[in-house]
Amino acid sequence: MSQSLAWLMLVIASALDVGWAISMKYAEGYTRLGWSLASLVLLAAFVFLLGRALKVLEVGVAYSVWTGIGAAGTFLMGVVLFGEALSAMKLVGIVLVLTGIAALKLA
Repeated sequence: MSQSLAWLMLVIASALDVGWAISMKYAEGYTRLGWSLASLVLLAAFVFLLGRALKVLEVGVAYSVWTGIGAAGTFLMGVVLFGEALSAMKLVGIVLVLTGIAALKLA
């Protein structure tokens, strides 16, 4: 597998991680069957893709990038979908996370 394909798989795994976190919120403690099943499918999909990407990418960088994209994406989706609070300090934090991801990718 090429580096670029591994990075693509990592980015897709990160997006699926965001979907997984959001689906867990909608599952309401795994009391809603449809959302609970969606959550488990998304979990399996992102773990599979992350594992495949780790065959090529450095584990420290890949895991940090995956976690950062997942955290930033989940935060932003929480604001959009659930009306969670957005402040200047939170935006600074997300910008710092994304800056760290870019630095790891470029290193």
